[in-house]
Amino acid sequence: MLKEKEPVIRESDRKDGDEEEEEEGEDVTNHHKSIVVYNCNKNKNGYWVNSSCQKSTEVKPQDADYSTYIPSLSYELENLILARFPRSEYWKLSSVNKRFSALLKTGELFKIRRDNKLIEPSVLMLASGENCWWAFDQGFGSLRRLPVLPSDICFASGDKESVCAGTHLLVSGREIEGLTIWRYELAMNKWYKGPSMIYPRCLFASATCGTSAYVAGGIAVAGGTQFLHNTVEKYDPETRSWTPLPRMTKPRKLCSGCYMDNMFYVIGGRNDDGELTCGEFFDPEKDQWNLIPEMLKDNPVLSCNSPPLIAVVNNELYSIEASSNQLKVYLKKSNSWKQLGLVPVRADYNRGWGVAFKSFGSKLVVIGASTVLPSRSSMAIYTCSPEPESDYVPEWELLDNGKIQLSHFIMNCCVMLLIVATSLSFSLETQIFRRNLNLYLGIAGFVCILIVVIWLAI
Repeated sequence: MLKEKEPVIRESDRKDGDEEEEEEGEDVTNHHKSIVVYNCNKNKNGYWVNSSCQKSTEVKPQDADYSTYIPSLSYELENLILARFPRSEYWKLSSVNKRFSALLKTGELFKIRRDNKLIEPSVLMLASGENCWWAFDQGFGSLRRLPVLPSDICFASGDKESVCAGTHLLVSGREIEGLTIWRYELAMNKWYKGPSMIYPRCLFASATCGTSAYVAGGIAVAGGTQFLHNTVEKYDPETRSWTPLPRMTKPRKLCSGCYMDNMFYVIGGRNDDGELTCGEFFDPEKDQWNLIPEMLKDNPVLSCNSPPLIAVVNNELYSIEASSNQLKVYLKKSNSWKQLGLVPVRADYNRGWGVAFKSFGSKLVVIGASTVLPSRSSMAIYTCSPEPESDYVPEWELLDNGKIQLSHFIMNCCVMLLIVATSLSFSLETQIFRRNLNLYLGIAGFVCILIVVIWLAI
């Protein structure tokens, strides 16, 4: 038999005592002492029937979940917090929800990082014998493999040149059809073909300036004939296009480029007259090139050597002399070079070829065959903080201790300057977001494990 329905007490029928009792109950709840529990029954359709609810005297401790009291974060604040994540952790964000995954693909996070103007360099390299590029993040603390570049065998096995522009990696080489550029976009984690330069070339100088890249000089092939370039182009990753710039004063190939004092420098190389010891720089304000005679007179480059090994740290130009393994710094006022000491890699082993020498934030990084480690076949990575005015030899720090089993011969290497957000203090909001992120990742992991268990059971 069905129980008799209890009378429903209307708001108007409440007595003063009931209101006092309700106020006392609210006071207890607000102080997190206990809560009042109601035992409700369901009808045949499965709905809760408030008329059959009876008040229970059972008292249970309050749960520690305060999610109902925490306001949700705005998308703008979430984006600011996400921008603080290191690149190596992005795979976690892409698995949280569709919005985070779409946010990574659109490149919005990289724009937020750029607006905050802090740099997190990421080294991208291709070692001999490898079929894919590798990326070193977080000060070489994290290593990841890029997708395989989908080029033809001619491009894969031939010589290549590389340069970074923002979050794009541009790799130039020769395919069966001719000179080609492949573009890796960090936000999409994918390779794309093009865009081709206005004047396709090889053996050119290149340099990165913020989100842009410069190329100058090199060799072009037309109708089976090779000729030297003095043309210059600038790449814009926003429009994925090249823009021509004024031509250099001298055509040259096998030259090196760098960006220093807000100007694009091209140093050394060769032309029809032989080895070039001069350099020149492009002044964007005057839109013209200026020649620097005898810039390499104290740092000779032989015809069989690689292009000059140069890097810029804090607007100071450094070079490794391939014939002697000497680290030098360029003295701008006297147009001369000062020796700082030996580098811990064998730059002379292959006349400068196969050695990567780059700027890494405020440090120099050199990668190649170590001169001190017992294993000469594995790659070694060293960094140092140079002091051009000091008379002491720079102290080089070994980062990987020979644990990275890649060839010491580096085919290509460039530094992608990822922009990271400032150290903002979001306090409670950041803690909430991290807690929710860990919760989402935990749920995602549990679901994956559950799917595997069900699949195995079937």
